[in-house]
Amino acid sequence: MQIEPMTMAHIKDVMRIEAQSFPTTWPSDAFFNELQTNKLAHYFIAKIDDEIIGYGGCWVIMEDAHVTTIAVLPEYRGKGYGERILLTLIDEAITRGGAWLTLEVREGNISAQQLYRKYGFTTVAVRKQYYSDNNENALVMWAGNLKSELYRNRLQALRAQLVA
Repeated sequence: MQIEPMTMAHIKDVMRIEAQSFPTTWPSDAFFNELQTNKLAHYFIAKIDDEIIGYGGCWVIMEDAHVTTIAVLPEYRGKGYGERILLTLIDEAITRGGAWLTLEVREGNISAQQLYRKYGFTTVAVRKQYYSDNNENALVMWAGNLKSELYRNRLQALRAQLVA
C-alpha cells in the first residue's frame, strides 16, 4: 500500500469510499474546499496498485491537530490499512508542530475506538446526539503529548509492529 497526498483528481474515488463507509457523506465540494482553500487541512489517499482503497485527513492549527476523517473500503478493513492512514495523520501533525491530536468517533464504533486507544487516545467527553443520521453520540478522544519522548517511543514500537 502507498500513501500520498490527496489531489482534486482523487475526489471521485474518495466519494465512492465515503458512500460505502458513512451513512451521511460529506459533499464532494467539502473535499474540494479542504484541498483548495483550507491551508490547515492535510488529506491523503491510500492505494494498492492503482486502486484508491482509503483516505484520511487532519487539520493542524498551531499545536492542536484534529483528525477530520478516515475511511477504508469495506473489503480492505481489518488489514491494517486504516492504521497506516492514522499513523500518516499522526506523523503529519507532528511534522507540522502538533502537540495534541483530537477526533470524534461514533460511540458504537468499537473497532475504531480500539485503534485510537492503541495510539494513546483517551475519551475526554461525549457529544450527545452528534451524528445527524441516527442521533448517535460521539466520543471526543485526545492524544498527546505528541512531542514527548514517551510518545515518540510508542509510535516507533507501533510502527515496527505494523511493518512486521
